[in-house]
Amino acid sequence: MKLNQHRILLIEPPHYRLFKDTYSLDRYPLSLGYLAGTIRKETNWSVMAYNTDFCPQSESIKHSYLASTGFDNYLNNLKDLSGQVWREVKSTISEYKPTVVGISAKSQNFTSACIVAKFVKEVNDQTIVIVGGPHPSMVESDVLNCPDIDVGVRGEGENTIVELLNAIEARKKFDDIRGIVYRKDTQIVKNAPREFLEDLDSLCFPHESAPEVLKDYDQYPLTAFRNIFATRGCPYNCFFCGSRKIWNRSVRFRSPENVVREIKGLQKMGLRSAHFDDDTFGVNKKYINDLCNALIIHCPGLKWSSEIHVKLVDEQTISLMKTAGCFSILIGIESGNNEILKEMRKNITIEEALSACEIIKKHGILLQAFFIVGFPQETEDTLNDTVAVMKKLNADDLIYSIFTPYPGTEAFEFCKERGLISDEYDVSLYNHQSPANCFCINIRPERFRRLVSKIEKMIDRKNSLNKIKQVFSFDTFRKIQELGIGKSFQKGIRVFIGK
Repeated sequence: MKLNQHRILLIEPPHYRLFKDTYSLDRYPLSLGYLAGTIRKETNWSVMAYNTDFCPQSESIKHSYLASTGFDNYLNNLKDLSGQVWREVKSTISEYKPTVVGISAKSQNFTSACIVAKFVKEVNDQTIVIVGGPHPSMVESDVLNCPDIDVGVRGEGENTIVELLNAIEARKKFDDIRGIVYRKDTQIVKNAPREFLEDLDSLCFPHESAPEVLKDYDQYPLTAFRNIFATRGCPYNCFFCGSRKIWNRSVRFRSPENVVREIKGLQKMGLRSAHFDDDTFGVNKKYINDLCNALIIHCPGLKWSSEIHVKLVDEQTISLMKTAGCFSILIGIESGNNEILKEMRKNITIEEALSACEIIKKHGILLQAFFIVGFPQETEDTLNDTVAVMKKLNADDLIYSIFTPYPGTEAFEFCKERGLISDEYDVSLYNHQSPANCFCINIRPERFRRLVSKIEKMIDRKNSLNKIKQVFSFDTFRKIQELGIGKSFQKGIRVFIGK
């Protein structure tokens, strides 16, 4: 790095580490990876990417802990800024001496992002703070309610950050930079939206620049770099989701050839598996067919996972995905009740979801299932329907969330109109595991917390038992039974997982 070279520090704010310092985001955030790679390619700026939510000695996250002791720790760490993670953040800012700090913010970590911005200004009040990511895309000008944020970026950030850095370096105004909100003297200015990238194949591969830009690169597990995007955008219209305000509903595709090139790079690093981080894998069956055939030909031996929509699941598609190396599928079921699914505009029935799960399991693919509880229309009966499906489903992992209406979404406005959200709504209190969450018209908060506390413990037990089963093969269990210690072994397992 040249002595007088401009520097930008890209930051993923802490979230999980605020619950427990050994909880961790064990991955290179793709938002930082794409921005860092683009900055290195298109500018002369020096760049560091810093995932503050990473802990090398991480442990498995438990839902029941997040909603109890962990949540108390989280709230305390938002008030007491003397904790380990905050000391690390401030020290890194001080040592790197950036001209610009770019923070990637979701609604659930926006308060944390504001604390990071505060640290930046305390170290040097001339440092420019830019915040991008889902939250500013959803709330737009409101992101500047935080006095330490100078610029908010809406939508895709790769071209926007390059134009901003060029303007800062040339000491030019921001008037013509699309896709931003910013302060101009005492006024807040909202520039025209930026058009979406037309050619996703022009984007860099995040893993390529990681060794040079990612702080503590050598402490990350190799699997931290296995995540990739094949598409941007989601054609669905779920009531609770904000994806369409970030990407819109028009899906853009990378060519299978471009995806293959990125995966080959990951394989050269030593990775044997990859995860498609798309909102929904493939989007249409033709693209799934083209991509899977490319993987079969060019990436033999690759194992990969993805999320897929129920409507895309059929015997032929799942069989092809399996042949191409798919070993695990995430599927959004969300509710076990058809009326709730209809209110959510999920465009599926529980019967279709269960049938899709059966097909996935039939082909020997691990199944991870998403569920959300506490929708505004939820009743105890609909909640019981969801719990029944959770217990019945032969899933290898249950991924559980409490309904959270994030600012800028249709769900947020729906709850606000019905008095479920006050004008004093504090975004830091509400996330998918928060015990403060209750946006139900028909269930009182105290009762809802008792009900979901039982669900959280059930899910932790079920997931823990599934992990143990995955460690032991079927033959191992059979031999245990033959030795006559099956009942004792199973009792020990139940004690171990707290059942």
